[in-house]
Amino acid sequence: MRTDARRHHDPQVRGFASDNYAGAHPEVLAAIALANGGHQVAYGEDDYTGHLQRVMHSHFGPTAEAFPVFNGTGANVVALQALTDRWGAVICAESAHINVDEGGAPERMGGLKLLTVPTPDGKLTPELIERQAYGWDDEHRAMPQVVSITQNTELGTVYTPDEIRAICDHAHERGMKVHLDGARIANAAASLDVPMRTFTNTVGVDVLSLGGTKNGALFGEAVVVLNPDAVRAMKHLRKLSMQLASKMRFVSVQLEALLAKDLWLRNARHANAMAQRLAEGVRAIDGVEILHPVQANAVFARLPHAVSERLQKRFRFYFWDETAGDVRWMCAFDTREDDVDAFLQALKEEMVR
Repeated sequence: MRTDARRHHDPQVRGFASDNYAGAHPEVLAAIALANGGHQVAYGEDDYTGHLQRVMHSHFGPTAEAFPVFNGTGANVVALQALTDRWGAVICAESAHINVDEGGAPERMGGLKLLTVPTPDGKLTPELIERQAYGWDDEHRAMPQVVSITQNTELGTVYTPDEIRAICDHAHERGMKVHLDGARIANAAASLDVPMRTFTNTVGVDVLSLGGTKNGALFGEAVVVLNPDAVRAMKHLRKLSMQLASKMRFVSVQLEALLAKDLWLRNARHANAMAQRLAEGVRAIDGVEILHPVQANAVFARLPHAVSERLQKRFRFYFWDETAGDVRWMCAFDTREDDVDAFLQALKEEMVR
């Protein structure tokens, strides 16, 4: 078969900017090829999406239902719409992805209000939730209907199952539902060394945004409804939110490749281990401070601004708070030990220039 496509990048180059920079895992690409050929019913009535439901049952129980979507923002917007009324609001951490990194999509596209709470480590608690959990009968205030948490958080920290149970119990007692943004849920499960159900449906989470892209998929996530009584009109919301894939088999087969066996866990464990290797090396370098516990695949650090700018010319990564000199270094499923070691050597060299 002839193709005029050619490679436009060096496949040996890896950085620490984002786990989204990584390509697709070879096993995922093989699964896409396996699903290709012939005709399958469109819009989710295909065999692969049907089998994905059985895979989800093995992770989250027989009442779980997955709705594959294109991306994480789409998953969050669809999930939050399904949990709220038009006058509803969502309580979340100030650092939450839905608040900081989704271009206002939950509010602009989802038509809901975000009620944010500052947190020291990216994690909500029942006490922090109470800062925004009021005014249900006040027509001048958007009604708090959902608590949204991220596992693991945008600061790389991980909720314990007991912490999430306390949040769910508190939210439900107050008449609210709980959404979990699980863009990096695999990294959290690997860090805790527990099944995903242990900190989702088992402890009371109602709806989950399940990530695939950051864990080796080419594209694709899923909204997983854990509590069917908490949502309504999911398939209609997915369509009107422009997240209904025609050739859904190619989203579903990727999630199946990750979740049917242990690829999701292998990928996450490796990424987490590379972050630990990086953190251990950074701790030995004078003048560099690690800002948060390294519990998943992210390392947040503070170092001289000029050093970061020079280092960015050698390795891609982002400032987290440029004014303070804070940076974020992310590891992925394909990060290698020699990538980490080369980065550490470059960091040492730049620190003494």
